[in-house]
Amino acid sequence: MTLTFQELGLSSALMQSISKMGFEEPSPIQAQTIPLGLQNKDVIGQAQTGTGKTAAFGVPLIEKIDMKNESIQAVVVAPTRELAIQVSEELYKIGYHKRSRVLPIYGGQDINRQIRSLKKNPHIIVGTPGRLLDHINRKTIRLNAVHTIVLDEADEMLNMGFIEDIESILSNVPSERQTLLFSATMPDPIRRIAEKFMKDPELVKVKAKEMTVPNITQYYLETHERKKFDVLTRLLDIQSPELAIVFGRTKRRVDELSEALTLRGYTAEGIHGDLTQAKRMSTLRKFKEGTIEVLVATDVAARGLDISGVTHVYNFDVPQDPESYVHRIGRTGRAGKTGMAMTFVTPREMDIVKNIERTTKSKMERMKPPTVDEAIESQQQMTVEKIRSIVESDNLAFYKRTAEELLEEFDAQVVVAAAIKYMTKEPNAVEVKLTDEAPAFSRSKNKGRSSSSNNRRRGDYNRSGSGGSGGGQKKNNNRSYGDRDRNKAGNRDNSKRRYSNSK
Repeated sequence: MTLTFQELGLSSALMQSISKMGFEEPSPIQAQTIPLGLQNKDVIGQAQTGTGKTAAFGVPLIEKIDMKNESIQAVVVAPTRELAIQVSEELYKIGYHKRSRVLPIYGGQDINRQIRSLKKNPHIIVGTPGRLLDHINRKTIRLNAVHTIVLDEADEMLNMGFIEDIESILSNVPSERQTLLFSATMPDPIRRIAEKFMKDPELVKVKAKEMTVPNITQYYLETHERKKFDVLTRLLDIQSPELAIVFGRTKRRVDELSEALTLRGYTAEGIHGDLTQAKRMSTLRKFKEGTIEVLVATDVAARGLDISGVTHVYNFDVPQDPESYVHRIGRTGRAGKTGMAMTFVTPREMDIVKNIERTTKSKMERMKPPTVDEAIESQQQMTVEKIRSIVESDNLAFYKRTAEELLEEFDAQVVVAAAIKYMTKEPNAVEVKLTDEAPAFSRSKNKGRSSSSNNRRRGDYNRSGSGGSGGGQKKNNNRSYGDRDRNKAGNRDNSKRRYSNSK
């Protein structure tokens, strides 16, 4: 029997947040880890990206936050700034209704701005090893009240040369604490950390969700952000799906896409978390009945959708992780039927495709974005097939006299061409404007890609008004997203001298 979140005995505030996020039942690692976390047991989670491990440690961590205590009560250590930001955003969502305060800190941000944000009493710190140690040595972070520490992607931190930093951080946290360590692999140095710093840890081992939908043909299309909508409409014209779902990353994207598709002549509606339950159910009912042909949705709104007959899934915005990808494309290819899934990828997002393929052990074929001429030709072919089927039905007696009159006036080829033109749905050229979305970033390889637009959009605190508009957002601090806290692990001695000088 599948465990539900309600059966975990969580507070009403957390249940509200979980419901808002669209979670219906915990993933395998969540089902195993959350109860252990709530019991204050140390946990070693062997799990890859895409298994839902952030919520696995985030739910019990936030459940234990004492809102009356304004000290730092939990620390999450992550290998890169991009992961620190992503984890802090997820923790913010989980703790939204509890009003817990989360602060990401990482190298590349203005440290003085971080210090000002730290004075606003965050409950949870999510940071990279070097910057955490810097604050510890400056005494701008005090960890004497920390009851939970999480090491996320520990093997990645080992590969980046941060093993000594991790040990230093752990030695600054009270010994009476809960430690949760997550790692895709368990090399000897990670095991030694577990033996040295953890107390009788429980092992939770979960594999990433593998592809269980062999009836789905998967493609990716590499295109630029501003060309994606035209590519989408051409695909819709060429493929003529019976029922299609288009996935967008944000609520704004869903609203703009559904409106733009309607302007171009498609019957489309969107669903996302801001809609009322009545509106959402109404839209889903119309989609199931076939009165709308394209459903535009966010990941959260589409959770738990079980609609038969979906023939095509279009990932207009690339999914953030393999679990989201599997969830999205699993809306098609059901009940033994075949389906197609197409993912639009900008050149800077190709690493995400590789990560999805590696984790799901499946391959996406490259598809060339169709041209306008190809879309028109496809529509003509569909018209010709319709005409052939009508001819073969041999139910044309009522129309033959009119046809003879036309043939007396015009050449037969011209008449047939006019009929094909009349019946063919030509591509609609109505101009639409979509707000550009910043590229997604990969959490696996090539973590050093620059994404200053993402950096600008995120503040020090995830909650508005809880820490300013974001440290390190000055132009000279917008270095590549995946920068390590040191350029090389070999710079450790210089870094330690810098720490000591800053005391």
